[in-house]
Amino acid sequence: MFRSTAASLAVLLVTVPGSALQENSAGNPELVQEKGHFQEVLTIDDAVRLALASDDPYLSQPGELALSFEATAVADGQLPDPKMRLNFANWPLDSLSYSQEPMTQLQLGLSQAFPKGDTLKLRRSKRKAQAQGQRYIQDLRIREVTLDTRLIWLDLNYLTAARMKVTESRQAVAELVEVIQAIFATGRQTSQDILRAEMELSLLDDRLVEIDRKTSMLRAKLARRIGSRAFSSKLSNIMPTLRHPTDLTAVLDMLEMHPAAKMQEAMVEAADSDVKIAGEQYKPGWAVNVGYGARGGDRSDFASVGVTMDVPLFTAKRQDQRLLAAKKSRQASRLSKDTVLLELRKRLQVSRADWDQLKERVVLYQGVVLERAKETSEATLNSYQSGVSDFPELVRARLAELDAELKLLRLKADRLKAQAQLLFLEGENDA
Repeated sequence: MFRSTAASLAVLLVTVPGSALQENSAGNPELVQEKGHFQEVLTIDDAVRLALASDDPYLSQPGELALSFEATAVADGQLPDPKMRLNFANWPLDSLSYSQEPMTQLQLGLSQAFPKGDTLKLRRSKRKAQAQGQRYIQDLRIREVTLDTRLIWLDLNYLTAARMKVTESRQAVAELVEVIQAIFATGRQTSQDILRAEMELSLLDDRLVEIDRKTSMLRAKLARRIGSRAFSSKLSNIMPTLRHPTDLTAVLDMLEMHPAAKMQEAMVEAADSDVKIAGEQYKPGWAVNVGYGARGGDRSDFASVGVTMDVPLFTAKRQDQRLLAAKKSRQASRLSKDTVLLELRKRLQVSRADWDQLKERVVLYQGVVLERAKETSEATLNSYQSGVSDFPELVRARLAELDAELKLLRLKADRLKAQAQLLFLEGENDA
């Protein structure tokens, strides 16, 4: 009788409730029923929206820098401030009289400098390019936050489903341990089976502790992105769907428009302005001076007009070197852009290959591995009921099925993570 009771409860090891990833009772992926009422859950799209709407300084800082560069562009495009001069010339020290000597003057002067060539225009262009570069950095960070939030959410989604699976298996093993202990009390079972069952129970407890540890860490990371909402809402345990990536060849052609590449392009444009500014330094700069000298008595006042001009005669160690430095800096910026494009292409190809191959593994686990694990569990159970196999073998078979189920969940989550990487590279209108 005890043997049949043990066999009956052993069925718990192979008939654990179905997939942890299932629709809720209302069929609504944004609500779950708990203790007689519906509670709001956090979907992956909700998490992304909250992350992008947060007051994260990581998102807002480039925008502030862009505004700074735009304001600087306006200022850099203006002429230098004029300079005013006031002189008391040839003043007699014995009387300090303004009219004693005919050469005594009260002089007023004004000068205005004009920078070399198109320097002002080029400086304004450089600042505008730097401002645009910051806008591209902001776009890049939006994509990065979107990707990071999705990756964290998907890992949490996997852990939520994995915890349900492990909890169900632990409950079944715990009930079986009670039955085996009752059989052992009658002297019809060995202590080895009890120890084996208790050890497996402890290992499942350890799995739950590890899952909870990782979950706490990921929830803290998610809270960094979206705030306390990550703790006030339950996480949806429904596997999400992301937009299908575009064809690899088409995305490769689109990488030139990726914010990371556009940011480097803006840096090249700013460096090109520096080269042109250095070229303008071979031209003369101008300054216009006007003056008026007032004299006391019957003497006539004086007026003066003058022009000051730079004479760039010795350019070998100044203008030539600055032009060379600007050209080298521009070339370095171009190489940085090429490097970024190469990295983006490599990342795209790796993510695409990962996404395609994970699909094959998901199909393999769904159609072959998991089915074989279930069949092995059932066959082992039948053998155990017939007295052919022992209890440790039954537990091993059930845990192998649990591992296959968890692996399938992990593969599905990893494929969605690879898909999120592809969308990061491709871009999406709804981001």
